[in-house]
Amino acid sequence: MLFIYVDESGDAGSAGSRTYALGAVMVEAAKWPDVFDEVIDFRRFLRMRFGIPVRAEIKANYLLRNGGPLRPLALSERARFAIYRSHLRLQSKLGLQAFAVVIDKPDLQVRRPGLDPRDVAWEYLLQRLERYTTKNGTEVLLVHDEGDQVRVRGLARKARRAGSAGSAFGTGSLRRPARRVLDDPVPRNSQQSYFLQMADMNAYAAFRHVVPPPVRLVQIVPQRMWEELGTARLVAVSQLNRGPAGIVKYP
Repeated sequence: MLFIYVDESGDAGSAGSRTYALGAVMVEAAKWPDVFDEVIDFRRFLRMRFGIPVRAEIKANYLLRNGGPLRPLALSERARFAIYRSHLRLQSKLGLQAFAVVIDKPDLQVRRPGLDPRDVAWEYLLQRLERYTTKNGTEVLLVHDEGDQVRVRGLARKARRAGSAGSAFGTGSLRRPARRVLDDPVPRNSQQSYFLQMADMNAYAAFRHVVPPPVRLVQIVPQRMWEELGTARLVAVSQLNRGPAGIVKYP
């Protein structure tokens, strides 16, 4: 069995961010206690090296803007880059798996006007989980950041009851209910979950892999940051659409 932690990057409105992205971190349930202990040790290292409290919430936006609980520390850009990179590198060291869904909002409105990018992103994520769990004979429990819990619950129930996926080898769709996605997704406050914080960083790194950042002297999240996940990237989700390893793109 797997726990899947999911967080978002970007907004769903027609203005604002260019994309809407979901980042995911996959943890084997049987290994969860040991992995969690390793994450605690990692956070203690960050406290020793950078002065970040063990229980402080670390998210992409805080590292980009030196905000939230990081503001009093006045960390340099190079320090924030190192902290971000270390979170992504840690995932392969702990045997975690990661993937992301990135929706190009302007293109979505041209191709499928009126659709909410959140619905499309979660639809893609649930389709990939259905394929992964069916092929590997495992079950998953979804944990997501608070907010949109009614929407996410409805989409998960729909996927479990009557899920479908577009055929990669022709037109039309295939009926593939996500029977191995257990119960309703569990909303959590990301401040209370290190794994949701990692999922948030994965989502933003995936966005920057698809949409490179503006040129500046020190890039906290350069385009190559997604590649720091290394073997943690779940390549299977992106094989059919030939996207970057571990990233499902729309279009």
